[in-house]
Amino acid sequence: MSRPCRRAASAALLSLAVLCLAVPPSAATTTTACPGRQRIIVPGAAHQRADCLAELTTAGTVESGHTDPADWAGLTPKSLATPVGAPGVQIDGYFPDTSATNTNHGWNHDSQFVIRLPDRWNGGLVVAGTPGNREQYANDRAISDWVLSRGYAYAATDKGNTGPAFHRDGERPGDAIAEWNSRLTQLTRAARAVVAQRYHRPPERTLATGMSNGGYLVRWQLENHPELYDGGVDWEGTLWRADGPNLFTFLPPALRHYPVYAAGGPGAERAGRAMRAAGYPAGSEFLWPYHHKAYWDLTQRVYREELDPGFDGPTEAGTPYCTPGSPACDADYDYASRPAEVRRAVGRIALTGRIGKPLITLHGTLDVLLPIGRGSDVYAKMVRRAGRGALHRYYRVEDGTHTDSLVDAFPDRLRPLVPCHRSAFTALEGWLARSHVPPAGRTVPRPPAADAATLLTTCPLGR
Repeated sequence: MSRPCRRAASAALLSLAVLCLAVPPSAATTTTACPGRQRIIVPGAAHQRADCLAELTTAGTVESGHTDPADWAGLTPKSLATPVGAPGVQIDGYFPDTSATNTNHGWNHDSQFVIRLPDRWNGGLVVAGTPGNREQYANDRAISDWVLSRGYAYAATDKGNTGPAFHRDGERPGDAIAEWNSRLTQLTRAARAVVAQRYHRPPERTLATGMSNGGYLVRWQLENHPELYDGGVDWEGTLWRADGPNLFTFLPPALRHYPVYAAGGPGAERAGRAMRAAGYPAGSEFLWPYHHKAYWDLTQRVYREELDPGFDGPTEAGTPYCTPGSPACDADYDYASRPAEVRRAVGRIALTGRIGKPLITLHGTLDVLLPIGRGSDVYAKMVRRAGRGALHRYYRVEDGTHTDSLVDAFPDRLRPLVPCHRSAFTALEGWLARSHVPPAGRTVPRPPAADAATLLTTCPLGR
């Protein structure tokens, strides 16, 4: 890929994978009153650094340099409240790895992690992988702040590779994504050991959660390593299936048809029907221009390069916004006609639905990056067909979309999913305690008279 193309790709992926450095810790928000922090050893880590902090949430870590605001930019509504009152220990570090896409802390080393250990611990541990191709702090506003305020220990990983060139990691197609799964497994085992060191007993419950690619990781972990977890919350997880649907069955139609739709004229109506047939729901048209600009093209190209690099030969990750009919154009990509080795590569990372612990899935009905009808609707059926339906609850959230920051741009059309995730998380807590079985899966309606403040703080899952 040419240098201008690389620059364009990096700019377009800003909301998916932001690459930047964390600032050095500030003495003003780093405390010294936590003896024994240096005795905490992260098993398997090649490097670690422990700091005692007066505030583990972003109310303190932004100033102290123990988070990276650019890493979680664009994932939550701007008015989302930040909890306070969670002092404790933060451990930053990395596991051995050969790739160097993550530049945080000036380490230039992948498989970075963060582990946060609050002084007031409730006995639980929450582990997360990041959405998109972001770094380890991506969930800090959406997930970490809230679970820390409830007393959970928290751990997150960058998944082993980051940024728009993540596909360069590994030796064969699918290796980079397969590493995401092994890195979350690695972190979970290490974090459980760290918790036992810090609090002198193992966690009473270990919960996995994450959004988008992080939701995919939750599903994969509960299918493949249920022994490590008590349950999970999957927030609009990515669906990978060798026989489809997957990204490559609905992104190319968007690249082909949206420009015709946007141009108007005699072909626009037919192009709109083709978009909806590909899975983009009716009523979501107002979101298409932004996703065409920021998501669809680059997502198709970089993930296709990861799983089917032979499609465009020596070109790396295709040609941005190519014209259909031009050589090796991703708008013309036809997954069904690709060689068998492409399906084998997808099969290496595919989901089965055979979860082994309770899982709650939530997904917005107006998601146009991972359309609900081609994603979580299908996964819910997979779980039932695998005979694991009793372990699953699925909530389709009316007017939710993939990225909560878009609620700020369309407050009258969208609702945030952050409070729905919190409702799902508390429902999982009750489920695991065997005191309250979550409501049956359903479409959660948007209250017609609810104002923005109400939608940002409440999302009842039951009738």
